[in-house]
Amino acid sequence: MRNPTIVDIARKLGVAPSTVSRALSDHPKVKKATKEKIRKLARDLRYSPNPIARSLKSNRTTTIGVIVPEIKHDFFSSAISGIEEVAYQSGHTILVCQSNESYEREVVNTNALMHHRVAGVIVSISQTTKDGRHFQDVVARKIPLVFFDRVCDDVNASKVVIDDRESARIAVTHLIERGYKRIAHFGGPKELGICVGRMSGYVEALKHNGLASPNGYVRFGGLQEEDGYKLMDSMLKENIIPDAIFAVNDPVAIGAFQKIKEAGLKIPGDIAIIGFSNNKITALVDPPLSTMNQPSFEMGKKAAEIVIESIEEGTIEPKTYVLETELIVRGST
Repeated sequence: MRNPTIVDIARKLGVAPSTVSRALSDHPKVKKATKEKIRKLARDLRYSPNPIARSLKSNRTTTIGVIVPEIKHDFFSSAISGIEEVAYQSGHTILVCQSNESYEREVVNTNALMHHRVAGVIVSISQTTKDGRHFQDVVARKIPLVFFDRVCDDVNASKVVIDDRESARIAVTHLIERGYKRIAHFGGPKELGICVGRMSGYVEALKHNGLASPNGYVRFGGLQEEDGYKLMDSMLKENIIPDAIFAVNDPVAIGAFQKIKEAGLKIPGDIAIIGFSNNKITALVDPPLSTMNQPSFEMGKKAAEIVIESIEEGTIEPKTYVLETELIVRGST
């Protein structure tokens, strides 16, 4: 059975559809008695507004589109929770898409959100995204756009980030202060902004303390557990055993952690390891994993606050917001 419409209510009461629409919107020009009749019948018929029809009429919705690389890891699921909390409080809903670390899928997601006339878009780009042409189309359509964590520098939009270079420098300095000197770095994609920043912080910490990175101690891969596992495996096969490892993120650290354990080596006795993000699993492994706490929930909240301000107030000048990180020291170091 189809859902009742404004036309059905109007026909039953012998009034114009426009009168029904105004009554349901509490328009002051509709008499109180007429409003009450219309609202009662609407309740009896279980009428609910059609958001698609409403968006076609107003050319906007109350839906905010969100594109993230993946949901399975805690960082992005936590950020989405922050976005949803702010959206709910302001009367908005969110529509979440996963790029699955694919540039092509990210482009499809972006076009789909524009097709659905979303009120705004919040994005963390995939690890294979090298330019933001598809996001420039969002800006050209005057749809508020905010990046968080992973950003496109060639798009004029607000950004919510951390200082990746400084955070990495703090993490590696912690290892050095604990007495570790041969420190390896397991990096992510070489051109991804967060990976570039964290690599720079690693190099800066070593240089500041008069240390160098021996040959084979810097290795690049992806951002998943299997990437950390493979990088650690390749090191051990080459008979390279560092004092410590700074991983680009927690999933890579966990993958390396697993391979170290399988090889019969002790953490931190043989190899210390520190991750980045403070995913929930880092506190559950044995020993618990040291990491840099990246405020994912707060990043999501801030991104949502910015995009909603843009929706409600009109275009605002794009800004970059840098949130604080915190070193979390646990048993792995």
